[in-house]
Amino acid sequence: MTPPTRVLLVDDHRLVRSGFSLILSVEEDLEVVGEASDGAEAVRLTHELRPDVVLMDVQMPVMDGIEATRRIVADDLAKVVILTTFDQDDYVFAGLGAGASGFLLKNSDAEQLVQAVRAVAGGHALLAPEVTRRVIAQMAAAPVPAARPGVPGRQDQRDPRLDELTPRELEVLGLVGRGLSNAEVAAHLFVGEATVKTHLSNVFAKLHLRDRVQAVVLAYEAGLILPGDVADPPRD
Repeated sequence: MTPPTRVLLVDDHRLVRSGFSLILSVEEDLEVVGEASDGAEAVRLTHELRPDVVLMDVQMPVMDGIEATRRIVADDLAKVVILTTFDQDDYVFAGLGAGASGFLLKNSDAEQLVQAVRAVAGGHALLAPEVTRRVIAQMAAAPVPAARPGVPGRQDQRDPRLDELTPRELEVLGLVGRGLSNAEVAAHLFVGEATVKTHLSNVFAKLHLRDRVQAVVLAYEAGLILPGDVADPPRD
């Protein structure tokens, strides 16, 4: 029998932690192994308890969630899901840089919370299209080191990282960078979802990417997508 996914809850509000704990504890495949009220305690408990997934609030005393996430990910201790609201764009972008595997809205319902923990534990990044659009908008305000040939306003220079990919893998990376799911990428390219998963696994391996979140960031930095691209609907 597969052991349950071990979860650490981090939030400075006891009621929030209690609510999440009640939701997760009724699932046979999930186990809440501890709770922390600040980032420093979260780092310490992650070392001690070795959870699989940490649900991490951002604004906390002693040490905030971004710094705690950075330390946990740097030591490869667990995967971190940042608890956020859509008015915290700066925190979302900072969380990406710290190595978070995804973002969950604090007002998410019970089913979304459970699915999020399972997805991240299974190696999938949790990056909704709405969050993707905000991340790309943030990056659009900063200088981009690489370029897509023929795109006005960008250097006409190909990112050398892309040379590792086949044309199809490059196309898949660009679509993932726009925030499309595997099913939407499959529909766009008229291929099976299993084929998309294979291409994406190859992309991760060749470019040394941890998850889908890093793929979105790289796709933008490499000039594969523009801020407007992410809003394009997939083809039927």
